[in-house]
Amino acid sequence: MTTAKNLGRYPLVMATVLVAAVAGVLSLTPWSSIVPWLVSAYALAVAGWTGVGMLRDLLRGHAGIDILAVTAVTAAVVVGEYWAALVVVLMLTGGEALEDYAANRARRDLSALMSRAPATAHVLGGGSLRDVPVDEVRPGDLVVVRPAEVVPVDGELVSDRADLDESSLTGEPLPVERQRGDEVPSGGINGQQAITLRATRSARDSQYQQIVALVEQATTSRSRTVRLADRFAVPFTLVALAIAGLAWWVSGDGTRFAEVLVVATPCPLLIAAPVAFMGGMSRAAREGVIVKSSETLEKLDRARTVAFDKTGTLTHGRPALARVETTGSLDPDEVLRLAASAEQYSSHVLADAVVEGARQRRLQPAEGTDAHEVPAHGVRALVAGREVVVGKRSYVAARTDTTVEPAVLQPGELAVHVAVDGIPVGALVLRDEVRAEAATTVSTLRSLGVDHVMMLTGDQRTTAEHVAAALGIDDVRAECLPLDKVEAVRDAPARPVVMVGDGVNDAPVLASADVGIAMGARGATAASDSADAVVLRDDVSAVAAAVRVSKDTLRVALQSIWVGIGLSVALMLVAALGFLPALAGAWMQEGVDLVAILWALRASRGARPSAPPRTVGALPPTVDDPSRTEPAVAVR
Repeated sequence: MTTAKNLGRYPLVMATVLVAAVAGVLSLTPWSSIVPWLVSAYALAVAGWTGVGMLRDLLRGHAGIDILAVTAVTAAVVVGEYWAALVVVLMLTGGEALEDYAANRARRDLSALMSRAPATAHVLGGGSLRDVPVDEVRPGDLVVVRPAEVVPVDGELVSDRADLDESSLTGEPLPVERQRGDEVPSGGINGQQAITLRATRSARDSQYQQIVALVEQATTSRSRTVRLADRFAVPFTLVALAIAGLAWWVSGDGTRFAEVLVVATPCPLLIAAPVAFMGGMSRAAREGVIVKSSETLEKLDRARTVAFDKTGTLTHGRPALARVETTGSLDPDEVLRLAASAEQYSSHVLADAVVEGARQRRLQPAEGTDAHEVPAHGVRALVAGREVVVGKRSYVAARTDTTVEPAVLQPGELAVHVAVDGIPVGALVLRDEVRAEAATTVSTLRSLGVDHVMMLTGDQRTTAEHVAAALGIDDVRAECLPLDKVEAVRDAPARPVVMVGDGVNDAPVLASADVGIAMGARGATAASDSADAVVLRDDVSAVAAAVRVSKDTLRVALQSIWVGIGLSVALMLVAALGFLPALAGAWMQEGVDLVAILWALRASRGARPSAPPRTVGALPPTVDDPSRTEPAVAVR
């Protein structure tokens, strides 16, 4: 039913297939004489309908490949090549359907982004809690957000503190701690304790809904570029008409005009270029990148600016154990093993990083007892009869008899402190690692003709500049909100601009860029829906691979077009001299089409995806940490 509905949106495609089927059946019956009239009449009808649209486009100042298609269909019918005319009609109507599908693909799941926004809110009033539609919340209302719920509206925190996952808004991979009186944006996910906030904006004016509006606005306002084949259509048509007209004038034979136009069919443009683009898109898929349209490949080929989000793009977007610092008699492995033994009873993201760090060092956490966690602060447990306390420096200090010294941290690092039996024994330093392939990706993009590389991030400047310096990125825009990123991309002087990012917070800028590439390996739905291309594997080097594929594809597409045009012009000259009858010319034109298509298929070739490039030596680390009040303390 869905397939029939989709086909119903393209009646000319269905009609062309139906006419071909009916004509094929009739050709096997005594009524075969009807076939030429049926097919020719239909082809001319479609050509006339297309001609009307072509005239409208001409009045708007746009001339494209439809001129050549209409001319080819008419000429083919005139010389009796009605089946060739029908094939051109099928290519013309089918191509329009494919273009329409590609243009709407990026927007088809925008409603999914809207559905993630809360539909109801828990409003506190008159001593009771009632559920109301989120659109009915007004500034000043007290709103209760239960554990693991999405914050429905922007508000001011009334509770003493809150632990929020705001990664969908800012890209920040670690939970953010808010204190009483702090602004709480909508779209964040509450932690393990219910909180109360006072609404400062209605749902319509809140940040999450504004992000959705930005995506929708940017997607619908994106301008359409001229297709590659369109650039050749008018000159080729004029050349063909000039040769045909000159042949007619010199010979005085009108048949000569039709003979020339038969070999001037637009198949090298209608077929060869799309085949090359489909081959390029197939090759990009092998490289781990889904490109949603041929237009995207054209823009990637001409890209002059590439902007990167940091978290989850240039970095892995999740904390990892960097090192263990000890302050007591225990060795680093024992400190880590005991900490992991306690942290295995916590659901906090930092606890997962500690446990994973122990496993990577082949340290097996021991079974603990009497585990107790204070959300956003830390966890305490008895491990082999020893009391192990892990968490924020203030939390650990409150359970020890001596001062807990702060850990020595580099920009972008944070620390989880550890105490055993009331004595501080060390700290676990965590950071969000820069991707090993990030530096190579940046340098490769520059070698492919990208003049300007930017980093657009919501992180604090010191962390952002630390990463940028390691990767050779000069233009750093830190502490950016989604709208700031959109403005930075729109103001970029060297265009086209490619934006690479992930998460809901990057969706507006991905839609605003000339080409948006989403790192979709971890399911960034909003980013993927608003992007023109999606990287399927967790490897940013695929971005450089996509640019390289686009350049190879455009080169092959141009070659296939020029090969087809060159052969067609040669045949036109032969026909103009009277040495190529229409029937023979039609068959030879099929040979030209075959050569052009085979040449275009070269775009699908290329090296099979190899292991991601690795840089020599360790890159400086980073962690997004714009809201920490204690740099040496993990927010729990």
